[in-house]
Amino acid sequence: MGRILWGWEIRVFSLEGSSGRLCDGVSRREILRAGGLGLLGLSAAGLDRLQAASVKPRVGKAKSCILLFLIGGPPQHSTWDPKPSASEEIRGAFGPVATSVPGTQFCELMPKTASLADRIAVLRSVVTNDNAHSSSGYAMLTGRPHQPLNFENANPGAPNDWPTLGAVVQYLHQGQRELPPSIRLPHHIFNTDQSVWPGQDSGFLGPAADPWLFRCEPASSNSNVPDFQLPDEVPIARFNARRSLLKQLDHRLQRLEETPNFEQLYQQNQQAFNLLTSSRSFQACDLTRETDSARDRYGRHQFGQSVLMARRLVEAGVTLVQVNWFRGPDEPSDAPCWDSHSNETQRLKNNLVPPFDQAYSALLTDLEDRGQLDETLVVCLSEFGRTPKFNPRAGRDHWGHCFSVSLAGGGIQGGVVHGISDKHAAYPVEGVVHPEDITATIFHCLGYGPETEIRDPLDRPLAISQGDVIRSILS
Repeated sequence: MGRILWGWEIRVFSLEGSSGRLCDGVSRREILRAGGLGLLGLSAAGLDRLQAASVKPRVGKAKSCILLFLIGGPPQHSTWDPKPSASEEIRGAFGPVATSVPGTQFCELMPKTASLADRIAVLRSVVTNDNAHSSSGYAMLTGRPHQPLNFENANPGAPNDWPTLGAVVQYLHQGQRELPPSIRLPHHIFNTDQSVWPGQDSGFLGPAADPWLFRCEPASSNSNVPDFQLPDEVPIARFNARRSLLKQLDHRLQRLEETPNFEQLYQQNQQAFNLLTSSRSFQACDLTRETDSARDRYGRHQFGQSVLMARRLVEAGVTLVQVNWFRGPDEPSDAPCWDSHSNETQRLKNNLVPPFDQAYSALLTDLEDRGQLDETLVVCLSEFGRTPKFNPRAGRDHWGHCFSVSLAGGGIQGGVVHGISDKHAAYPVEGVVHPEDITATIFHCLGYGPETEIRDPLDRPLAISQGDVIRSILS
């Protein structure tokens, strides 16, 4: 039975049974079955990449980041950048609403968010020039353009193996902690053919930097957290015996490898084991510890409860939590999540914008009430926006030439609009922002300058971002 932790699958392997044994009495079968922890799965080069990066002292205001990824691409016209003077085929069915910032308007479907505009910075001229979900998504999650552009149903792998934001954070983190530095939930992002988007893993940094993927349905009636619990058939005594065996293997393999980096791998293995037996880890994901009114504020839908869980995780010490919009089995195949190719007006009104408005505003308010907003960066982004005009199916299609992103909290100046789109929200007029500028700004707020270095498999130093920090939105 396996559990995925930090890109590894922890296998609770058996102590019983006989098989061929090495000269020191350790079973070859047990070594092979322990391989899910990376004991033999990481090459010497892979172990070398576990070395701590050369990082300057952190100076950013944010201690943590919650990244909300709205899979599918929301229409900028009916969220952050309404165009009330445009014709209906451009502006859509919904009008603008005044915000707490004079002169700034959001879509009328976002009244709660509009009341918090003085805490939010909106980027209205983000550009990828890529109209494919997976390749444009890769750019937004890594700050690097996909090669080639407009590649739909792309999958991970070279040359598109730049690490995702959370992987860089995990790689740069120094020192031990009980919970991993980076977590994704409630599932990974996948293509219509069920294959995985690129840009969600550690890429060339290797599996030790993989953000942990926590698969869950926090709004479901049975929302247990199996990834933080031992399976029923493995009592604690048996688990400790297996942990002891792994420790013996670690020490023996370390002598075989004769590398000091093996100690780092051993320490991360211990963190993984500690996570399975930690009450603090379990409690961080236990939403029953929240009051009913708190859960209601976020919304009893999967996205709202995932956002609430993200707040609990950063409170428990996780540095970056990425919440992906929940793609349930009942999503329409021709317009899943925010991919509103058809019937956009009804989808936005009934399924998409109100749940987002509820959860997003609850998160900002909750963090502020707890005195945590100044040290928690909240970023809301997607792979792209939607076309200026509706298509014949009453929907909008993919558009990477101009769309909107929002940031709030740690290090961000509220009440700011950066960039201007044209009268159709089709192309930037000024203040163009590229994905690498967004990653540079996120890293800056977390205390890592864009010039901070990571190492590729050839041990070459590479800057974590090639973009420019968007200084006009910093506090």
